[in-house]
Amino acid sequence: MTAPPVTVADAPAGVPTARQVRTHLRRARRRHHDHSLGDVLGDAYVMVLFVGMYGWFAISASRDMLNSPTVGRADPGVRWWLAVAALLAGAGLAWRGLRALGPLLVTPATQSWVTSAPVDRRAWLAPRLGVLLTAAAVGTALLGVAVAALGGVSDPTALGWAAAAGAGWGAAALALSVVAQGSRTGRRWPAMAGAAPMLAAAVITGLVVLVGRLGDGLPRPAATPTAALVAVGAPLAVVAAVLAVRALPRVDRATLTTGAQFANAAATATILLDPSLLTGLVESRRWRRIGRVRSRRFLPGPAWWALLQADVRRLGRHPSALLIWAALIGVQYAAALALPGLAGAAQVVFGYLAASRLTGGLRSVSRSPGLRRALGGSDAALRGIHVVVPAVGAGLWWLLTLPTVDGGPPWLAPTLALGVVAAAWRAATRPAIDYGGATVNTPFGMIPVDLLRQGARGPALLAVLVLVRLLVG
Repeated sequence: MTAPPVTVADAPAGVPTARQVRTHLRRARRRHHDHSLGDVLGDAYVMVLFVGMYGWFAISASRDMLNSPTVGRADPGVRWWLAVAALLAGAGLAWRGLRALGPLLVTPATQSWVTSAPVDRRAWLAPRLGVLLTAAAVGTALLGVAVAALGGVSDPTALGWAAAAGAGWGAAALALSVVAQGSRTGRRWPAMAGAAPMLAAAVITGLVVLVGRLGDGLPRPAATPTAALVAVGAPLAVVAAVLAVRALPRVDRATLTTGAQFANAAATATILLDPSLLTGLVESRRWRRIGRVRSRRFLPGPAWWALLQADVRRLGRHPSALLIWAALIGVQYAAALALPGLAGAAQVVFGYLAASRLTGGLRSVSRSPGLRRALGGSDAALRGIHVVVPAVGAGLWWLLTLPTVDGGPPWLAPTLALGVVAAAWRAATRPAIDYGGATVNTPFGMIPVDLLRQGARGPALLAVLVLVRLLVG
């Protein structure tokens, strides 16, 4: 059980304040770092230039692609409403990411020496909250400008309104996630805050697809409601920031360190190019949240029949996999309306993602030699049993999305469907990454060719399938 946080009034005499501890740590760090202020500003300039240059290039290229005859002409209202649905879905996913990250987090050293000491918790976490609020406001403001530019907006005033709307809602979301981090366990509003925008995105997507299939599509509004978004987002950000500051004393050490584990896993997975380091942590957390399940007997039969039943039952205890599998069907129909020229390539990519969501049992068996020895039988037989569920799911998904693509040669659809299953198989059965492979010295530096080859197992075959679909279809 976590001890209650210490405030200034409860701190015993002689205990340093949070500012004094922070000043002492800053002086200690300067003794071990020889970077000057000019070096820091130079690195910041390079990062800003890199993000600005390549970000604007990506926006321009995406806008040209949307207007290209290659992707096909789509109704402007359809694209507008689907963009709204995509923003809502992104907001829901971002909220889940903030909740998994914390967003306030501390390192293990800070947990041991500061947050466990009688130091004012609010004074210690307030500067971190200020930095996070600023970063969230700047990041979402840039996102608002990017979305407006993709929509064809070039007026500086309209871009400014889009930036203000993005900054207000981004800061409000960050502050509310801090409030949720400090709330008591069992509160339902944090989960509802993440589910509401995703549910709204699903409703909008379904309505757009239904109307687009039956009629001419939903009309685009005469004006974009950026002013209304600013009028609601700015006061909400202020109120949420005040509530977040008040909630800082209630943020306990458990939530601070849980986010640090997630951040360390994400950083390590990025550096080592091994996403399984992050997905393993996410999966273990998911199964721990279930806690208790109802035990049921398997139907009698041979060993392979029992293993197949166990893999099916695994999906029943992981309903989000089936939910994402079904949601990707709607996404495919929406992509066919918004980008009709790329509907075939989108079907291949989304089919791979849908099949990958059903490969949990295959991944567990492939990455655990001890589990394979305990189950018995050959490795090929165990993997073959656990590929049945993703293969059936991919085949059913493919049949349900056939109306979204134009017909091609008779052999094309079955070949692509089998290729999607093979790509999901290769990705799920990838062995542990070997970091002792060959590297090539290029003008851009040392490139770990063997490491990239191992990471591309599965996605490389998917890229070949996309090329086949574009060329043949």
